[in-house]
Amino acid sequence: MSPRGQAARAVSQPVRRPTVQDVAREAGVSPSTVSRALHTRGYASPAVRAKVRAAAERIGYVTDHNARNLRSRTSTSIGVLISDLRNPFYADLAAGIEEELRAAEYQMVLVNDNGDPAEEMQAAETLLAMRVPGVIVTPVTAKCPQVLQDNGVHVVCADRELGRSNSDLVLSDNKSGSEALTEHLIALGHTRIGMLIDETKWSTGAGRLAGFRAAHAANGLEIDENLIAYTSFDADAARRTTRKLLNDHEVTAVISANNVLAQGALAELKDRRIKIPRQISLAAYDDVPWMSLVQPALTTVDQSTVEMGRSCARLLLARIRGELPARRRLVKVPARLIVRGSTGPAPR
Repeated sequence: MSPRGQAARAVSQPVRRPTVQDVAREAGVSPSTVSRALHTRGYASPAVRAKVRAAAERIGYVTDHNARNLRSRTSTSIGVLISDLRNPFYADLAAGIEEELRAAEYQMVLVNDNGDPAEEMQAAETLLAMRVPGVIVTPVTAKCPQVLQDNGVHVVCADRELGRSNSDLVLSDNKSGSEALTEHLIALGHTRIGMLIDETKWSTGAGRLAGFRAAHAANGLEIDENLIAYTSFDADAARRTTRKLLNDHEVTAVISANNVLAQGALAELKDRRIKIPRQISLAAYDDVPWMSLVQPALTTVDQSTVEMGRSCARLLLARIRGELPARRRLVKVPARLIVRGSTGPAPR
């Protein structure tokens, strides 16, 4: 064979990956000790774990999770199914989940379903094929969590509840957060408060609208139903809805039910050159970074989204380990009012 042919053959041969046996020889321990030391299951002393991990790093050993999953017929991967990764809320939620899973030596399989029911179900089928033991989902329909549970997968629904299910839940305290935000505006003298909201069929929107109503009732104020402006989950649509609200009704303050709607409302107020908060106060549920960077910075409700993600992961891992009773668990993450410069006394 020519030198060129030998070189081509050498290049085409795959590089051999180090094995557990190689790590065992390097560390001077048995293969079973290597398995216990590199994984959370099984006992190995801290000194042995450090010795084995150092040996694995020296020879470039990487755990083959696929092989482990095939042997155990389970997976160390956890599915995370979210609606819109471009939205800072979902990015922060995923960051909190990943932090807890990594600490427990699980891997996150992140899927963005774009809020589409068909894509959500397709993703659920993919996760079932991967034999994941658990999934965290911001559900678009009630069908997805139910199908996963029917196939033996533990499910935690994050941020919203759809209908009645047996899934564990981690939710923001939407009602109390919205009530505190509305109370803040009423205390400033506002009685004509518009609310921009995209949906009320999910627990998220329903809770925020309930808090808005509760604050008015607690202060003996009657709500003008025309000031509750329904729109879609889209900044441009929210801008058009805000325009109609301001054209048709007299309002001294506007609450946006989430960060996407707040973008549209702010854009319309800026376009009209309305002075915030001297002419109109603007507030929003769901604090995200841009809200503290605009002028004036927006008064918001912080959902502690990263902590919500951590809570989802902790709850799911406890469920997988069999540490919880069979009944479903509901965790409510407290919401926190952040007062900034976009809200002020109602104009006379």
